[in-house]
Amino acid sequence: MSLVAALGALEIGLVYGLVAIGVFISFRVLNFPDLTVDGSFPLGAAVAAAGILGGIDPYLATLLAVVAGGLSGLVTAFLNIRFGILHLLASILTMTALYSINLRVMGKPNLAIIMEPTVISPFELFGLSGGTIKPIFGFVVVALVGALVAWYLLTDSGLGMRAAGANPRMARAQGVPTAAMTYFGMALSNALVGLAGALFAQMNGFADITMGTGTIVVGLAAVIAGEAILRPKGVVMAVVACIVGSVIYRFAVQFALNAEFIGMNPGDLNLLTAVLVTIALILPGARNPVKALMKKRGQGAPS
Repeated sequence: MSLVAALGALEIGLVYGLVAIGVFISFRVLNFPDLTVDGSFPLGAAVAAAGILGGIDPYLATLLAVVAGGLSGLVTAFLNIRFGILHLLASILTMTALYSINLRVMGKPNLAIIMEPTVISPFELFGLSGGTIKPIFGFVVVALVGALVAWYLLTDSGLGMRAAGANPRMARAQGVPTAAMTYFGMALSNALVGLAGALFAQMNGFADITMGTGTIVVGLAAVIAGEAILRPKGVVMAVVACIVGSVIYRFAVQFALNAEFIGMNPGDLNLLTAVLVTIALILPGARNPVKALMKKRGQGAPS
């Protein structure tokens, strides 16, 4: 793998780290299976790209993308809480509607912003190449967002959200407003995904109506892979695991795209994705041979 390919994989892995954190909030913290991210990711890209082409400052356009993503999460939570629609079905309905909304926002299936100013543009004055600046910028953003999310989940409000997801009945008995926590958590989750979509569009110079396909799979794979590797015991390490899992997943994909020597080609990407997710799902329950050997030796040692 060349240095350029490695930097590209790191850049995309860091951006999708935001998606993984968002999926972690809905999937792990709230116990809310949410497919809205397949729509909120391109929504963030569409709002940012359309805003930049419309003359809006890139930072303001990115903020609008975050707000739009948050609103899409609120819609899913509203359908579930207000009308009792099943979590998964509510998110599918929102995701389906977002396809048309994204087309409305962009006016056509894709927008090119490769020649437009972006949130990266001010940092190009330091003389570094775009291939170097983007991973650094992505790392700073995902580290800052990860730290804020971890801090929030350790506050009283964050503990209430975790309680609402783990045991809603007990949480309500303790005075936790579980519905409000679900609204806020779903908005926060999809706001982060919208931010990821906005950054992805600006780093790659385009927004496309199909760019959200499979986002939930990537996010889940990153969360599960990170947990399988780091085995986090607390919230802080769980957030770190999301970012690490996302980067590892992206490097694995990049490896597959450059693995002609073992007979793989870019057309095998979906096959590799399925294999990686399957491995990630198996790993947490797999027996650790090294740990088992040490335990066996410890039991066999003379007392």
